[in-house]
Amino acid sequence: MNKGYFLTSILRSNKTVFSSKDIALMWHIPGTSATRERLSYYIKRGELYRIRKGLYAKDKDYNRLELATRIYTPSYVSFETVLVKEGLIFQYYEKIFIASYLDSEIVIDQQTYSYRKLKTRVLVNAVGVENVSETSIATKERALLDTLCVNSNY
Repeated sequence: MNKGYFLTSILRSNKTVFSSKDIALMWHIPGTSATRERLSYYIKRGELYRIRKGLYAKDKDYNRLELATRIYTPSYVSFETVLVKEGLIFQYYEKIFIASYLDSEIVIDQQTYSYRKLKTRVLVNAVGVENVSETSIATKERALLDTLCVNSNY
């Protein structure tokens, strides 16, 4: 492989957020020290943006919803984020709410990602979860049911 192949394979991808495992698979090489050194080189030159350990983007203008589902997997965007987008509730939330296997809150680039824990059998059930431009997003019905599952008084 020629030297420019590594960067162009990332830039041509439809994804905006990559894990180090994604990049190793894209480059057809295992996650070795050479992979880490090459990533470090691209970051120092400003050709890639390091979001946090193990997560990279083409630039600072990455898809925040895509990042939300890449931090912890399996996960999908749901709850108030989808309900507001679909016009079912009108309260504005700055946070992005994600269904996951754990409860956590992370702040990256002044954006708060709030992960809410769902039972495993509910989380891995793909009914009502759509894949839209590299992001898993709940339908409005699924988001409402997820919200009621986590907070029955909603």
